[in-house]
Amino acid sequence: MTIRLTTLPNGFRIVTEHMPGLKSASVGVWVTAGGRHERADQNGIAHFLEHMAFKGTKTRSALRIAEEIEDVGGYINAYTSREMTAYYARVLENDVPLALDVISDILLNPVFDPREIEVERGVILQEIGQTLDTPDDIIFDWLHEVSYPDQPFGRTILGPEARVAAFTRDDLRRFVGEHYGPAQMILSAAGGIDHDAIVAQATDLFGGLPPATAPVAPAATFIGGERRERKKLEQAHFALSFEGPGYRSDDMFAAQVYAMAMGGGMSSRLFQKIREERGLCYTIFAQAGAYEDTGQVTIYSGTSASDIGDLATITVDELKRAADDMTEAEVARARAQMKAGMLMGLESPSSRAERIARLLAIWGRVPDVEEAVAKVDAVGVEDVRRYGADLLTAPSALALYGQVAAAPGLDDIRRRLVV
Repeated sequence: MTIRLTTLPNGFRIVTEHMPGLKSASVGVWVTAGGRHERADQNGIAHFLEHMAFKGTKTRSALRIAEEIEDVGGYINAYTSREMTAYYARVLENDVPLALDVISDILLNPVFDPREIEVERGVILQEIGQTLDTPDDIIFDWLHEVSYPDQPFGRTILGPEARVAAFTRDDLRRFVGEHYGPAQMILSAAGGIDHDAIVAQATDLFGGLPPATAPVAPAATFIGGERRERKKLEQAHFALSFEGPGYRSDDMFAAQVYAMAMGGGMSSRLFQKIREERGLCYTIFAQAGAYEDTGQVTIYSGTSASDIGDLATITVDELKRAADDMTEAEVARARAQMKAGMLMGLESPSSRAERIARLLAIWGRVPDVEEAVAKVDAVGVEDVRRYGADLLTAPSALALYGQVAAAPGLDDIRRRLVV
């Protein structure tokens, strides 16, 4: 595998990874503008803009955008996260120039037809409604909001219905003007690709953009809190989070190994104790998410109204116990799961393209896979125990949804963690 990076004079970056033997490729543009870059009056606009990308340009209708990619058997999509918005396609190697031309067109030449804005507004409002009807989706939005209250980083990516209902064509154009400068874009491609050919085409398409400086997103501060929503549901949903390390922290890999050991698979502590031994739930997991300047270790489960108290109490007790008796075998298993997941994912050109774009955005370079593997291998049992002990006093947040009257509150959980 060969990773190459070229930066155009205006700051536009092109990073590629050639994967010998592949006849397909993934190509896209990752923009360092997501939910955390919105002002309060813009909440939801990054996601709205992503939807509008496929609704027509100066030279292509919405149907033609889809047809040109699907006529060659390809696939085109986009997503919005808290830190980035991505527009990407998967095609055969000979169709990479077409995919790049279409992606550049939707980024550089959108028309934002008022009729299409109204159509897509309806689609997004339906998406918001669907999320509100999906407890194990909405509870994570609520958990994020109480973890980072009154901050751009804590707001929902979809935005509130009232705000989405009011966005105008000028609002969309203004956000593009503020955040879609060449230095905020990364063209990433992986698979059967030719770096020099992509650079030549990208220079023609993006090289003429004037340099621009985007506003800096406010720093994220984990504060914590509780949200409890009572509703007659079949399940009582429980989501607990702790402040975790960001991407640049030395503790990031320790946090990820810890979360994997606690709730990353069927052999994990929480799964074995709460599901297999006690039969209190169907689903329970832990995960560690890292961002530029913050992170979260999150535990989620769903159970019955009568069992929510026991589930929460046992979860807290297992967190306390892990700080003292996490074993070398558990840590070794978690490391192996992490490395396998990392390496298996890299067999896909789409995963490769996303990886190199995100790492370039974070570090300004693309570390070798071997570097990440070595950092995982360097995490020992004492690192995990120490991280687990630190977690017990870290800022925390709790979201509960359903028949949760018997669930302990966040103050109860915090007291149990430290006694």
